[in-house]
Amino acid sequence: MSFFISDAMAEGTAAAQGGGDLMGLVPLILLFVIFYFLLIRPQQKRVKEHRKMTEELKKGDEISTMGGLVGKIVELDENFVELEIAANTTVKVQRQSVQSLMPKGTL
Repeated sequence: MSFFISDAMAEGTAAAQGGGDLMGLVPLILLFVIFYFLLIRPQQKRVKEHRKMTEELKKGDEISTMGGLVGKIVELDENFVELEIAANTTVKVQRQSVQSLMPKGTL
């Protein structure tokens, strides 16, 4: 008989909580919202700005690459950029490796 009584007590406590399942999801949802605004959204914004910058490159721009090269764009391709890093010295790098656009006259 005591076996059935303990089941009844356990069932009564579960029924009393009622909305416990929904309240258990609130911290998880709150954590996702915080991660979205602090990590995901700023990263997406940076990627969008970088893509826009690489699409707007033109001949004669002075740039720096992620590898540390600094030079002037001599030729542009769909995927590659040819840089003049010294007199009569050109290097071909991928367009995505362009880190920043330098102000005119830096070199």
